[in-house]
This record gives sequence, C-alpha cells and structure tokens, in this order.
Amino acid sequence: MFDVQVRPVEVIPEGQGAALVDQIRFGPAGTAAGTAVTLAKLGATVRTAGAVGADPIGDLLLTMLARHGIDTSLVVRRDTVQTSASVLPIRPDGSRPAFHVLGANIAYGGDDAPYADIAAATHLHLGGPELMGGESAAKILAAARSAGVVTSADLLAPGDPGILDSIAPALPYLDHLLPNDEQVLGLTGAATLEDGARALLDRGVGCVAVTRGARGALVMTADETLEVPAFAVEVVDTTGCGDAFSAGFLRGVGLGRPLREAAVLGCAAAALVAQGLGSDHGEFDLAAADAFAAHARPLGMR
Repeated sequence: MFDVQVRPVEVIPEGQGAALVDQIRFGPAGTAAGTAVTLAKLGATVRTAGAVGADPIGDLLLTMLARHGIDTSLVVRRDTVQTSASVLPIRPDGSRPAFHVLGANIAYGGDDAPYADIAAATHLHLGGPELMGGESAAKILAAARSAGVVTSADLLAPGDPGILDSIAPALPYLDHLLPNDEQVLGLTGAATLEDGARALLDRGVGCVAVTRGARGALVMTADETLEVPAFAVEVVDTTGCGDAFSAGFLRGVGLGRPLREAAVLGCAAAALVAQGLGSDHGEFDLAAADAFAAHARPLGMR
C-alpha cells in the first residue's frame, strides 16, 4: 500500500477552500509493506510478494521498498487496477481517518503466491488475509506450515463478525495473529479483550498478540497471558504503529526471544515510528530499538 500523509489537519476546507499544513509526505505502508520496512530496519532479510498497479505509484512504491533493502522481485504488476493507496489527514493528536482505494491488493489471491519461495523462507507474514478470503489465505498458509515455515497475519478491515467467518479457514494455520483491540472485540463480539483473544485461540490460532494503542499489547496463548505496556513518547502520527509492532514482535520471535521480550521489541518499534510521520519513520536498527526499550519509560510508570 502507498500512503500520502498530510499534517496537521483539523478540518477539511469547505468548497474550494485551502488550508496550510506543516508537512506532506508519502511512503510504503500497510500490513504487508509497512511491516516489511520495519522488519528490514530490524535486520531481517525480507522479500515481499503481492500486487501493484502498472502505474507511477507502483513504480515509486517498489523503488522505496528496494531502498530499504527489501527484495520486490516477487511483486506482480496489474494493468487493470491502480496500486492500492491511501490519503491520511493526520490530526494534531496523531490520530487519523483515511481515504483508501483498494486497488491491486484485491487482485491477488492464492493462485498468485510464490509457493517455492515461501517454502524456502523461515517466516511468512500475510497482510490483510480478509482481502483475498479465508480459503485463499488458508491455501497459502497451509503450504507454508507444511514446509515448516512459521506463519503470522495481521488484519486491515475493521472488526466485524462476518469477517471472522470469512477468514476462519485460515486461522488454524496461523502461529501468530496480530490484530488491534477494536478488531478483536468487533470480530468476536466478546465483552472483554481477553475473552476475544481466547475465542480466536479456540478457532485454532497459536498465539494472539493484540495491540491496544497507548495501553501497549496483550499477548495470549493457550498457556499464558501477558500484558506489555507501551512506551511514553511524543506522538506525531499513529499511522503504521500496529505494523511496526508486528515487525518488532515477529523479529523477536524469529530471534528466539520469549513472547514477552518479543512484545517489548514490538512496542519499542511502534514507539519509534510514532514519533514522526508515516509508517517508515525513523532511522533505527535492532540495537537502537533494544536500547530504546531498555531506557525509555513505559506508560503508566513514573
């Protein structure tokens, strides 16, 4: 996905009105590209597969991913749709609505996946499985699992019980699911986040790592429940924080760290991204993220 961010925006001018803003920038984003960028910063070797349009936005997106050292050779180009893109007016508090074009993301399915390359990986992260449907996502994830590849996914759509039914075939093939709190509650209709995460575990997911904004993360498996606080930072833009958490958490898992330490790395990556504009904000690596986590103040602590 390609994001254009505008900051700060308090109101949309009426009619042909105009407003001066401090900053406009753009970059790779979303549950696939945004996570890929932070994974690469944290030292992972990253390949990305998916679809973009045969348009200038797609050219720019692939170029920007390559600058982060991400292998984009598995990305396919579609002539009939544009590259998936969003325009994000960022409010002064860092929150933002979104204007989004689904574009090429919904033109990629289970038959497009590079199965031989997936089997050669150590980890497969699937961004937005609901866009291709549960059966197609299950086909990709099952092939990965049969090859001994660790699997994970994050969601794009808001929580809705119908989406849970749609992606249900894929859930038993997921080692890690990384939704946000609103998605968990909306998907499951549960009264509490813990009950919602437990419902997803009951559907076959191995571990549910839920982002909770300023409250950090909740990580649940069949055997343990962990609460990990967020870090206190001056928030500029919340865009991509969930994707950064996913990257940090998955990098920690890949390095063999316990789940709590992996979630701490996820919260650190999210905090570093939140201090600037866009999912790709911040010039940090694994050592810098670990150092930040060791010295920054967790929210809720003096």
